[in-house]
Amino acid sequence: MAKDYIAVRDGNYYVSGTRVSLDSLVHAFRRGESPETICQNFELLHLEGVYGSIAYYLANQAGIDAYLLRQDEKWAEGKRGSEPLPASLRQRLTRARDEMHTSRPS
Repeated sequence: MAKDYIAVRDGNYYVSGTRVSLDSLVHAFRRGESPETICQNFELLHLEGVYGSIAYYLANQAGIDAYLLRQDEKWAEGKRGSEPLPASLRQRLTRARDEMHTSRPS
């Protein structure tokens, strides 16, 4: 019996049983990340789910690529309509992000 690795909720694709979007996995895969690296970067995922999600993408690549283009357009539209962050908030967020990356164990 085949296992479903992808769930469609509200018109968006997710790794089954998680809130991790297929978008995230596909972008990582396109950047050349291995399934093992993707699994390490998403604590909620198991290696089988990552491989299954990549296989789903490859089997449905044309449709998923079209979906990703629509998602990118929605993101760009939202970004155009949003107000920029105040400089002080942007600086605090940048500092917090940098501290988080430097304090991570190797």
